Amino acid sequence: MTHRISAGAMVVRGEALLLARHFKPGRYDFWAPPGGGAEGAEELAHTAERECFEETGIRARARHLAYIDELIDSHGRMVKFWYVADYVSGEIDVTANPAEDEAISDAAWFTRGALPGGHIFPEVLHGRFWDDLAAGFPETVKLPLKQALF
Repeated sequence: MTHRISAGAMVVRGEALLLARHFKPGRYDFWAPPGGGAEGAEELAHTAERECFEETGIRARARHLAYIDELIDSHGRMVKFWYVADYVSGEIDVTANPAEDEAISDAAWFTRGALPGGHIFPEVLHGRFWDDLAAGFPETVKLPLKQALF
């Protein structure tokens, strides 16, 4: 079984969250905050910030480790560290992503009451995230081990 360490940026701008749509017809279609694998000796917070810029064109600053997510999929096991991040600058642009194996087709800002249809990852974005955001993320939360749906 292969293992992967990954970090993502839950970028908040006002009351909206940045999500990217990962879409490959017949393979997967889901929305998630930008994120990806750590490179070399890169700090995880920097991974989240770099991936955010690469996938969406948005510059963000990681503020707080919010969730630790463990997933198992057909490639192996992944541990994903989700950081709450603040918007710094930029406009959404999904055309410059250097990752050749990714298919990010869109990105946008979403509020709690207007999330996109379809699968959204991680599941905490359907409820707990917004409550934790309102509470200021008092602690880092370890999410349960799950089978990835993509």
